[in-house]
Amino acid sequence: MKTLWLWFVVVCFTPYAHAADGEAIDIAWIVLASVLVFFMQAGFALLESGMSRAKNAVNVMMKNYMDSCVGGIVFWLVGFGLMFGSNLTGWFGMSHFGLHEGEPWDYTFLLFQMMFAVTAATIASGAMAERTRYSAYLIGAVLISGVIYPIFGSWVWSGVYGGQGWLAKLGFVDFAGSTVVHSVGAWCALAGILVLGPRLGRFGSDGQARMIPGHNLGMVALGGFILWFGWFGFNAGSNLEVGSNLGLIALNTHLAAVSGAIGALLAQRSTSSPILLTTTVNGSLGGLVGITAGCATMAPGFAALSGLLAGFVVVFGMRLLDRLRIDDVVGAVSVHGFAGIWGTLAAGLFYQGDLFNGSRVAVQALGAASAFLWAFPMALLMYLLLAKTIGLRVTAQQEQRGLDFAEHAEVGYPEFNLAQTFDSEQWSRRG
Repeated sequence: MKTLWLWFVVVCFTPYAHAADGEAIDIAWIVLASVLVFFMQAGFALLESGMSRAKNAVNVMMKNYMDSCVGGIVFWLVGFGLMFGSNLTGWFGMSHFGLHEGEPWDYTFLLFQMMFAVTAATIASGAMAERTRYSAYLIGAVLISGVIYPIFGSWVWSGVYGGQGWLAKLGFVDFAGSTVVHSVGAWCALAGILVLGPRLGRFGSDGQARMIPGHNLGMVALGGFILWFGWFGFNAGSNLEVGSNLGLIALNTHLAAVSGAIGALLAQRSTSSPILLTTTVNGSLGGLVGITAGCATMAPGFAALSGLLAGFVVVFGMRLLDRLRIDDVVGAVSVHGFAGIWGTLAAGLFYQGDLFNGSRVAVQALGAASAFLWAFPMALLMYLLLAKTIGLRVTAQQEQRGLDFAEHAEVGYPEFNLAQTFDSEQWSRRG
C-alpha cells in the first residue's frame, strides 16, 4: 500500500509541478480516492450479479459497466454544472457545464465527483435486476446522473464556484453522501421496482414471499469486500485534502462496517432466522452507508453504534419490503435508503461536541425527507414515462429465458445455460 501511495504521488505530482507542494499532494490523494471509488463499480457488479440468477449474469454486469460510461459523460456535460456550478438561488448551479478549461484542481474535483454520480445511478441496477429492459435502464441512468442526483446534491454540496445550497445554509450535515448519494439512489430504485412489479414467481397468490436465490454467493462476498475497500476512498476522499483527520474518517468507516455485519447477524439470530451470507454482507454495507454522513464528525464509539443499528435497519427493512410485496433483488432500498436515513439522523444525534441537539437532528430529518420528496417522484415519473413509451419491463417469455439471451444474445455460463434457455439452432440464428 505504501508503494501504491508513493506511485500515485509521483505520477500526479509531475504534471502539476508548477503548483504548490500542498496542492500537488492533495491532487494525488484525490486521484487515488477517485480510483478507489471507481473500483466500487466492480464491487457492485459482482454483488448484484451474484445475487441474480445465472441466466441474467451478463445483463447485470452490462448495466453496471455501461452506467459508468453513460453516467460519466452526462455528469461531465450537465450534472457537474447543475451540482457545483455557481448556485446563487440555492437550488441548482448555472456554470461549469462540459468543463474543458480550468485549473488543475477543477479537473481533479470533477473526476472525483463523477465517481459519486455513477455510484448513485448504479444503486438502481441491482434492485431492478432480472426484468428490466436494458435500453430503458440506461436512459434512467442518464437522467439520474445528469439531473436527479446533481440537483439534490446542489442543495447540500454546492458553493465551490459561488453561492450555497439551501440545505447547506441550514447546517445540514452529510459529509460523504448518506443522503446525497445513497438515499437518492435508493429512492430512484424504489420508484423503478414499483413501476416494474415483482419478478415472476417472487410472491405467491397468498402474498407469501418466495426466495429466488442468487447463482454465485462467492461473487457476493467478493463484491462486498471490494465495496468495503473502495469506501475508504469514498469517505476519506471526501475530505478533499490530506489532513490529520483522515485517520478518524477511515477508522469510523471500518468500525461501522464491522458493526453493521454484527448487527445484521444479531438481527437474524433474534428472530431465529438462518444466518445468511447475503444478508450479512448487506448488513456491513448498511453500516458503511450509515456512517457516510457523519464519518468526519463522530467519535469512534458512536460510529460503531451507528453501524450496529444500521445492520438491524437493513434486516428489518428487507423484511418489510417482502411483506409489502416489493421485489428488491439485492436489498438496495434497505441498504442505501433506510440505512441512509438512519445514518443522516445519526450524524445529527452523535455530532462530536454537540450531542443530541434537537435542532440539528430536525435539520437532518428535513434533509432526509427532502431527498425522498425530490428523488422518488421524479424517478417515478421518469420510469412511468419509459414504461408507457419504449417499455420498461421485458416480456414474460424473455424474463423466463433470461436477459442475457433476450437483451444481449449471449450468456455468462454457456456450458449449462444454453440448454436451459434455448436450443442451439435458435442460438445460431440469434448470433
